[in-house]
Amino acid sequence: MYFNSIELRKLIEVCLNEDIGTGDLTTNSIVPADAVSTGYIVAKEDGVLAGMPVAEMVFRCLDPAIQFVVHAGDGDQVKRGQVLAEVRGNARAILTGERLALNFLQRLSGIATRTSRLVKLVPGEKPHIVDTRKTTPGLRMLEKYAVWVGGGRNHRFGLYDAVLIKDNHIKIAGGIAGAVEAARRGSPFTAKIEVEVEDLAGVREALEVKADIIMLDNMSPELMREAVALVAGRALVEASGGITEENIQAVAAAGVDLISIGALTHSVKSLDISLDLEKIKRRAS
Repeated sequence: MYFNSIELRKLIEVCLNEDIGTGDLTTNSIVPADAVSTGYIVAKEDGVLAGMPVAEMVFRCLDPAIQFVVHAGDGDQVKRGQVLAEVRGNARAILTGERLALNFLQRLSGIATRTSRLVKLVPGEKPHIVDTRKTTPGLRMLEKYAVWVGGGRNHRFGLYDAVLIKDNHIKIAGGIAGAVEAARRGSPFTAKIEVEVEDLAGVREALEVKADIIMLDNMSPELMREAVALVAGRALVEASGGITEENIQAVAAAGVDLISIGALTHSVKSLDISLDLEKIKRRAS
């Protein structure tokens, strides 16, 4: 997955405007306009790095002349104390962009680190570890990118690129068959249709209407194993709900194709990353 650089720049400009407003009072009061310096972005704990192009764009939005020298790239396993990048140039731009750049780096690296840890618990061709729509509003593009960097896969990006029929849709439609038939009439033929089920009866109904993907919602690993046997390759099988580091291997052993985990993005711990600035110098005239 690659993020849209045009949309990314728009997002960064919105975030910078939120932070800077009419100006950086502290930096503009203390730092001379012609001051230059070098900042070192440093990992304060071990993890998987994600978001370096985002951090670079933050500084370049503030000053296109900023030099951003990368020492570690997205997807790299980094160690505590490791210098990840150098930011050289106008000291005001570096200080003004510091917090936003670090916020992105810390958040995205936290997601990539957690994803990587879970992916390593279930090595092999399948199941794939996938994300959900439980993302920070406005940051979905980047948070799903971070999942991909960490070795995970992306579920649907939004409501528009796949059909996912959940319990409330089924209630309104009067059953799985009615919901799937309506979805087929109202969706492009290229859209996959996924149905969430809670028991084996739901699995049978989803199979009868030829759902492309069947989501097993909050089932035990034992029941998942029965569902996988029942599906017998006629649809992709996704496990979802209550997946943790403690039970993910048992879920994988049930034979599912996909394991979706909202916690990859909705409650992740940010990776500790800082920026250390050298003493400023005055730009030579």
